[in-house]
Amino acid sequence: MTPEEIVHRWLRLVTADAELSPYLVGVDRVRLAAHLTASVTAALAGEPADAWGGLGLSEEQHRCIGDYLVGVCWLADLPDERIAQARRAVAR
Repeated sequence: MTPEEIVHRWLRLVTADAELSPYLVGVDRVRLAAHLTASVTAALAGEPADAWGGLGLSEEQHRCIGDYLVGVCWLADLPDERIAQARRAVAR
């Protein structure tokens, strides 16, 4: 699964979450998806990434978004270390 496919599935989960979806009202989702793809690509390469900065999410909401990402990465059969890298990147 490519980073673009991961982001597509990940963003669908976040959008479907009743608590998180209001944060996406008025957000340009094409730009957000491009930003998230760059963030996931960086995270999977072990580089720092700021996937959801600037939306005013709480620490708990960041954890929830990270859990969704882990689920998508797990379904994609990514190695555990790469999943952990991605998780750490979005937990910031």
